[in-house]
Amino acid sequence: MGKGVRPSYDELAALVAAQAVELVRAREEITALQAEVAALKRQLGTNSGNSSMPPSSDRFSKPAPKSLRGKSGRKQGKQPGAPGATLSLMENPDTIVEHAPSACSGCGTGLRRAERVGVIRRQVVDLPPVRPSVTEHRLHRLRCRGCRHITTAPGPAEATAPACYGPNVTALAAYLLTYQHIPVARTAQLLADLLGLPVSTGWVAGVLSPVATRLEGFAEQVEQALRAAPVAHFDETGIRVEGKNWWLHVACTPHLTAYLPHRQRGGEAMDEFGILTRFRGVASTTASCRIKTSDATTPAATPTTSANWSRPAKPTRSTPGPGSP
Repeated sequence: MGKGVRPSYDELAALVAAQAVELVRAREEITALQAEVAALKRQLGTNSGNSSMPPSSDRFSKPAPKSLRGKSGRKQGKQPGAPGATLSLMENPDTIVEHAPSACSGCGTGLRRAERVGVIRRQVVDLPPVRPSVTEHRLHRLRCRGCRHITTAPGPAEATAPACYGPNVTALAAYLLTYQHIPVARTAQLLADLLGLPVSTGWVAGVLSPVATRLEGFAEQVEQALRAAPVAHFDETGIRVEGKNWWLHVACTPHLTAYLPHRQRGGEAMDEFGILTRFRGVASTTASCRIKTSDATTPAATPTTSANWSRPAKPTRSTPGPGSP
C-alpha cells in the first residue's frame, strides 16, 4: 500500500482480523504466564510450616514461628495465686562479715565506744570460686611371703587411666549435650571457662557412648512404659546427621520420652523403634488416620490429623506435654 493511498474496506477488514488473532494469542500467553508465576510463588512460599515438608527442606528462609494459642487476656508476668520464688534471708548463713561505722555521720565524732542500738542484715547469695577437686588413688602392690606373687590393690571403677575425669564431670557434660542441647565445642568451652576443666572436644564427643551403654536397661523400661501407656504421642522431624538428611522419631507422654534417629521416615523406622508396632492405646500423631507398619496398624479410632498428606497453614496438633521435642 503506497504512501498517501487510503486502504480499501477489504484491506482494513483483513488488518482488523489479523490483529484480533494476534490479540487472542497474546491473551493466551498472558494467561499461561500468570499461571506459571502463581505456581512459582506457591512453590517459593511452601515450607515446613504450611505443608508436609520437613523442616530440613526449608530453602531460602525459615518461617517465623507462630503460636497457635490465642490471647488469654492475662497480663504478663506472675499471675495471681501462682507460687512465688522470693529470695529470703537465711537463718544460718555460711559467712558473717561485721561492718561498724568508725565515725558519726552527723558530727564526725569517733564511734569506737558508742552504744550499739541495732543491726541491719544484708545477705548476698553467690557462688564460691569453683575449682576441680583431684583425688589420687594409690594402688599398693604387695609381695606374698609364701609364693612371692605380687598383688595389686583394685582401684575404683572411675579410675580408668593414670589421669581421667570423674563421673560427675562426665554426667555434667552429658547433661549439657543432651538436655540443654549445647554443641560439643561450646560444652568444652563452658567446662573450661566456668569450672577450670580444660577438656578437649574429642573427650566431650566421646562422652555419650559409654553413658548410653549404661542406660540401656533404663531405655528399655521407658519403651515398655510407653507401649503400655493409655495415650501417647508419635511424631517425627527432619534432622542433619553427618551432613545428610535423617529423621528423628519420637514417642512420648507428659512424663516419658523416647527418641530414635533413623534414615527412613516410614514403616521401617517404626518397626525398628518397636513402640508403635506394639502400642494398643490411643495414639496422637500428625500422620494419616491409620499408620500402617509391616506387622501392625493403629486403631481406626486414633485421633490424628491429615497433616502429612495436605497440611494446612495452621495444622491441628495434639499437645503431648513437656516431654515432646
